[in-house]
Amino acid sequence: MNTSAVSSPEEEERAPVQTAGEEPIIGILSGMGPYAGLDLARKIHRHTDARIDQEHLSVALASYPGWIPDRSAYLFDSAKRDPTPALTKITRRLEAAGATLVGIPCNTAHGPPIFDALRENLREAGSSVRLVHMIEETARHLREAYPRLERVGVLSSLAVHQLTLYKDVLEAAGFSVARPDDQTQRDVVNEVIFDESYGLKAQSAPVTERARADLLRAVSDLKDDGAGAVVLGCTEFPLAISERRAHGLPVVDPTRVLARALIREAAPDRLASSARPEEEPAWTTG
Repeated sequence: MNTSAVSSPEEEERAPVQTAGEEPIIGILSGMGPYAGLDLARKIHRHTDARIDQEHLSVALASYPGWIPDRSAYLFDSAKRDPTPALTKITRRLEAAGATLVGIPCNTAHGPPIFDALRENLREAGSSVRLVHMIEETARHLREAYPRLERVGVLSSLAVHQLTLYKDVLEAAGFSVARPDDQTQRDVVNEVIFDESYGLKAQSAPVTERARADLLRAVSDLKDDGAGAVVLGCTEFPLAISERRAHGLPVVDPTRVLARALIREAAPDRLASSARPEEEPAWTTG
């Protein structure tokens, strides 16, 4: 029997087993949507340099989708239910579980009326948790990975599009930004997320052929608009396009960027090389 992939008792004995309180714990504030939190946990695992169980990082995932009001509705109308109190409560639960830094795999939750308010709530509560900002980390990654890049395409939800969350951060980092026109954003890109028959919220495992095809067509349109790379600015989109390139353009997955940023902040010596094989496709037409 081939046992080459199995850790020997000697290896297990040498493993640096740590007890509670001795290592940083990464918190994942999930539920927006729930699959995005699982995807972030998977990518933290994938991008950790580990050969045995004990070399992986501790991760606490809190997914309470029923607690969190609609982020888009609140950003468009502040009279709607504010999701910030629920996000604060969940973050405090993660902190009670030992989390020292927290990532939120939801682009819409990074809107300043939510993210900044969450950060302020935690400060007022005396929390020591650090929030890692996914959109800012994505801009940082683009600048470091593609130093000659000038124009970035962004595909996102309608709320992120209309509130210019990526546009503002990317332009502040020195990029010009290509985005779908309003009709394409509303009738094509947003429907890839929310359509009840083929959208990614309803059909994520497997992803439907139509959702993937519509998203790839939107990437092609951004290429025609001069984009040199495309950001998948909705945490569901990488479920449909898991490849690192599409239509000849680099495809940037902010969930992957967030995973690597969390590892970098928690344990930089455990961050695996970014030159990894392509991820397995998360879609199938079968």
